[in-house]
Amino acid sequence: MSNADALAGLAAEASGCTACGLAPTRTNVVFGAGTVDARLMFVGEAPGRDEDLRGEPFVGRAGQLLASLIDEIGLTRDDVYIANVLKCRPPGNRDPRVDEIDACKGYLRSQIDLVDPEVVMTLGNFATRLLLRTETGITRLRGTIYPWWRGMLVPTFHPAAVLRDPARTEEIRADFALAKKVLDGELDRSGAQAFS
Repeated sequence: MSNADALAGLAAEASGCTACGLAPTRTNVVFGAGTVDARLMFVGEAPGRDEDLRGEPFVGRAGQLLASLIDEIGLTRDDVYIANVLKCRPPGNRDPRVDEIDACKGYLRSQIDLVDPEVVMTLGNFATRLLLRTETGITRLRGTIYPWWRGMLVPTFHPAAVLRDPARTEEIRADFALAKKVLDGELDRSGAQAFS
């Protein structure tokens, strides 16, 4: 079975998931989008209202900013893979709960394994804390590249946070530039830590 077929099978499985309390309130499962052989993968927090309605990650205003930042480093949305920690929208866009993250993280682990990106960019606190296994906040972690699993991890702000605080725009741009340097082979990738 190809990785694309395995990813499609996983998406089909997730579409019927009832492992946490979010299943009854969702419109659509928002599994992920992009190319299975992406060198760059983004992991956000959870779907919002627009994503829940369309069944696709990052399609609202935050998604427009993300697409613009991807474009600035010479790529398009079609070149990358985008997923979230949670596949279903928390009611009222509240923060993900621990039980929801625990129920959903196996899907994310499989997505990362199948896509096998060179760089994972975590968008915001929830994705960063989960993947780096830390309680440290994104403001302290961003701006650094972390050896991780089979590649590198670059944490940055969630695009929605940048929309709320445009003063962070240059910082998120700098983080995207770091990811581009890794993709261009300008930085070393030794000492990786696994996501389990």
